[in-house]
Formats: sequence, C-alpha cells, structure tokens
Amino acid sequence: MEWLEGAGYDWIKAGHVIFVIFWMAGLFMLPRYLAYHSETAIGSAESEIWKARETRILRIILTPAMLAAWTFAVLMLVARPELFQSGGWLHAKLALVLGLTGFHGFLAGQVRKFRSDTGIRNTRTWRLLNEIPSFAAIAIVTLVVAKPF
Repeated sequence: MEWLEGAGYDWIKAGHVIFVIFWMAGLFMLPRYLAYHSETAIGSAESEIWKARETRILRIILTPAMLAAWTFAVLMLVARPELFQSGGWLHAKLALVLGLTGFHGFLAGQVRKFRSDTGIRNTRTWRLLNEIPSFAAIAIVTLVVAKPF
C-alpha cells in the first residue's frame, strides 16, 4: 500500500479535513432546521417544505460527508498505525467523534420522526442541541492541535 505513504498520506489527510468540514456544516445546520420546523403547524405547507429540506441535507450532505470523513480517518490510521501510540489525545478525539456520530444518528432518527409528524417539537430543546457540535468541534480541534496529553 505504497499510495498511503508520503504525498498520498497528505492527500488522505486533506480529504479527511474537507469532509469533516462538510459534516460539521451539516451538523450545525440540521438542528437549526429542526428548531424552525418545530415552530410550524403539523400538516402545514411550511412543515412539508421543512421535511424536504431536512431529508435533503441529511441524504446529500450529512451522511455522505460523515462516511467519507470516517473512511479517510481509517485510511490515515492504516497508513500511520503509530498514531495510536501518540498519546491520549487521539483516543479522546475518537471518543468525541463517536459521540458526534451518535448525535448524527439521533438527528437522522428525528428527521424520520418529523416526516411522520412526531419528534421533539420544542424549539428551545433544538436550540440547545444545536450547541453540541460547536462544543465538540472546539474540543476536537484543541486535542488535535495542542495534543494536551
């Protein structure tokens, strides 16, 4: 697997960063969409428009970006298995990323529920949940850049 070494690794890392940005953009947007959707009347035309928007962002941006980010991450770890020995920062980062993956799954479940006119219909809850990706991003970037442990 020579392509995983040298400049190939740099391309893999670039791909990882690109798709993490796309994934995070979707994780910032979808809870906000659900907050706005929760303010609409069930069965209204506006509610139906939000359903379509939520489904599109999940299927076109969020899920493909998450899968690509994970794929590039695995390739980086295959290319550089010594990263596992680089300290606890990587394990903490992976734990946070697993948490974001779970949050992604939760959001996907809520999109399905909203399509059937159920789900969390409290705007305040969605505005609070909207902060999860922000705090996770702050922690992850700090771990990757500063490698505090």
